[in-house]
This record gives sequence, C-alpha cells and structure tokens, in this order.
Amino acid sequence: MDQRVLQNFLTEDGRLRTIPSKQGKLMVVLDHLSQSFEPGRTYPEAEVNEILSGFHPDFAALRRYLVENGFMTREDGCYWRSGGTFDV
Repeated sequence: MDQRVLQNFLTEDGRLRTIPSKQGKLMVVLDHLSQSFEPGRTYPEAEVNEILSGFHPDFAALRRYLVENGFMTREDGCYWRSGGTFDV
C-alpha cells in the first residue's frame, strides 16, 4: 500500500507531484521524507529547507507537517528526526 501511495505522489526523479491532502497518504509521504534526515543529527533550519526543497517548492509546509506529525522536532531553531520508520 505504501509503495503505491509513493508511486502516485512521486515523480520518476523522486520529487513530489503534490502534497497529499488525505491524512493517511500524507503520513506515508512524510515517513518517506523523514528518511532524508539522519537519526541523531541536528539540522539548522536552512539545511532542512534545502533538503525539503529537493522534493517540493513549498518546503515550509513540508517542514511544518513533519514537525506537527512527530517526524521531526524543532527547538531553538534546530531540527532533528524524531519519528518515522528506521532501517535496522
């Protein structure tokens, strides 16, 4: 199911066609985006923006969704990955 959702929302080169409006599909996409951030590392906002802009021009919305849905945490202008699936 998750792979099908990603196929529907990602282009061949991995960019987002559109940000999903349905919560379930958004969670799949956010989990995918969270994989771009290394666990245990903190990121300044500018670097988060740079990474997310590689997926979609509205990187601010993606950043906000990642924080609001628990995939990333923000404190004092720094971000770190705090959720999503982890490879073991």
